[in-house]
Amino acid sequence: MPKVKVNDIQMYYEVKGEGYPLVMIIGFGVNLDFWNPHMIEELSKNFKVLTFDNRGTGRTDVSDKEYSIRLFADDTVGLMNVLGISKANILGWSLGGAIAQELALSYPEKVKKLVLYSTSCGGAKSVRNQEADAMIMRLLAGGMSVEEALRFNFTSDFIDSNPEFVELLIQRTLKAPTSGEVLLRQRTAIMNEHERFDRLSGIKAPTLVLSGKRDILCPPENGSILAKAIPNAKLVFFEKSAHALTEDMEEVIHSITEFLL
Repeated sequence: MPKVKVNDIQMYYEVKGEGYPLVMIIGFGVNLDFWNPHMIEELSKNFKVLTFDNRGTGRTDVSDKEYSIRLFADDTVGLMNVLGISKANILGWSLGGAIAQELALSYPEKVKKLVLYSTSCGGAKSVRNQEADAMIMRLLAGGMSVEEALRFNFTSDFIDSNPEFVELLIQRTLKAPTSGEVLLRQRTAIMNEHERFDRLSGIKAPTLVLSGKRDILCPPENGSILAKAIPNAKLVFFEKSAHALTEDMEEVIHSITEFLL
């Protein structure tokens, strides 16, 4: 199992494929096993894909530091440096998208192109969903099963129609589950982050924003907000998709690949 020392922690990572590096930052509360295996497989045909467990999740150390979006960005850049990646395409999903924005702002020299996947600008300018907020509170209180938590990411139609995929994802996620303490610390980092919206005009990397029209966790209005705030950003909506964009996965893979090549 590959682990390396990054800052004050040991970070777990995986690399697949060859070519120009694509660093993929996972979202809230899950480890790298939650990435769609088909997406990783397809992207690795054109890129050297680096995935990893964020601080405290999966097989990466927890640490006593106060969690913040900037700390997660520092970890990502630290991992890139240890692995000899001077510059890369950066893709961030959900919380990973917030981290990717911070990385592009604080370390612009590390980012060739930026893909923001089902994410928001955070803070007061972001659009939230009361149903999703209530679900997150239940998750933090320990009152939600893994199966229920999947409804953050997929439509009910997809879950009902793809039981084998869902079961595979549950088993992958449970290989290295995230503790309730880390879920709470990650959530606190999200809620405590400084206003980022007014800084987004400083992102210089070409940016692709991807958003699902059926996403309740990060409503699609957030994609529009990001695309307007980031200079020359390209916005793509996926009509059938919830937070993971899995319902339109072939189109998602095509959009990412076309943008990055």
